[in-house]
Amino acid sequence: MESFVRVLAEGYARRDAEGRITASSSAVLIVDSGKKILADPGANSELLLAALRREALRPEDIDIVFLTHPHPDHFLSISLFPGSAACDGAFLYVHDEEIPLAGRIPETSIEVVPTPGHAPDHASLLVDAAEGCWAVAGDVFWWWDEEEQVTDAASLLAHPDELANDPALLRESRLKLLRRADILIPGHGRVFRGASPVP
Repeated sequence: MESFVRVLAEGYARRDAEGRITASSSAVLIVDSGKKILADPGANSELLLAALRREALRPEDIDIVFLTHPHPDHFLSISLFPGSAACDGAFLYVHDEEIPLAGRIPETSIEVVPTPGHAPDHASLLVDAAEGCWAVAGDVFWWWDEEEQVTDAASLLAHPDELANDPALLRESRLKLLRRADILIPGHGRVFRGASPVP
């Protein structure tokens, strides 16, 4: 049975003239091996709940909430899912039990890939589906709303991330995903196809 991937809410990041930021991450639904995984619930709960309703889903239908990294614009809405397990790049959390990951979300074919650089413990997901390999990239790739989203390989690798904690590691993580994924979901911005040639 092939996996299913759908962007429920496209991530956005806006900055006004006074420098105030309004942001919420892309929220992604993955159905794999009979489990429903929500990657990065974001910070806009109303937007997420409306998107779930469009899919005829309730918060209690979500089995696992995956967090790419612990920045609030990616996780604040996790409070909508008190009955779901949680997962990051290292562990699956079921109530108070921490279950180490072995490179995959347990009982699924979803690969968990360390992608540090934007944040030290950032992780992304790789999901094989009918359309190709999807990368739920979190903030390995992201844009301000006012930026042009340029997605050739050279531009993607050189795109500045003013919030990155380690730009050199971030470039390595970008390369890793570009070499493996056909379709990439950024933390903030539109879904894009993999770019080539990748160095």
